[in-house]
Amino acid sequence: MIRFINCKFIKSASKKEEFLQDNVPQVAIVGRSNVGKSSIINMLANNSKLAKTSSTPGRTRLVNYFDINKQFYLVDLPGYGFAQAAKNVKEQWDFTLDEYFEFSTNLKLVFVLLDSRRMPSELDVLMINYLVDKGIPYVLVLTKTDKLSKSELSENINNISKIIRHNKELFVITSASQRQGINEIAKTIEKYL
Repeated sequence: MIRFINCKFIKSASKKEEFLQDNVPQVAIVGRSNVGKSSIINMLANNSKLAKTSSTPGRTRLVNYFDINKQFYLVDLPGYGFAQAAKNVKEQWDFTLDEYFEFSTNLKLVFVLLDSRRMPSELDVLMINYLVDKGIPYVLVLTKTDKLSKSELSENINNISKIIRHNKELFVITSASQRQGINEIAKTIEKYL
């Protein structure tokens, strides 16, 4: 199983000319703003400062590449759905996402992060449908599960799976604060690499 031992930030990119196009496999993380992407990356790397976290939604505006064990890149994509961002900023984020998915030839898997406390937004559903249409493999990851009781989590998983028409047994359950889900994510990555 993959161990996240040697993890380091490589670069940020805002357009296709800056994307890494070497032969190293890529695993991307996407989700709406403030879903916990940076927290998941830091949990995996066991380094609270590797990816910048913020309580303010919409901070990830670039494509951020992290080298993991010189085996693959973990790619933090811009968050979507932040209502207070200016329209031109939102359009740039969307454009950057489109370009990344279109031109990243070594993309092996996308983790779509969903906040376990909330129902999927229209943008979450659009993202999943986009990946399906493009034939890009994806796995759904529920974040912040420690904020819910077991019964609340179970009920939310049932409701989320109905909205996105996804088998509830296929979610990866995570909590960055409790370091839950590391092994499941590592096994999933290994399967797709």
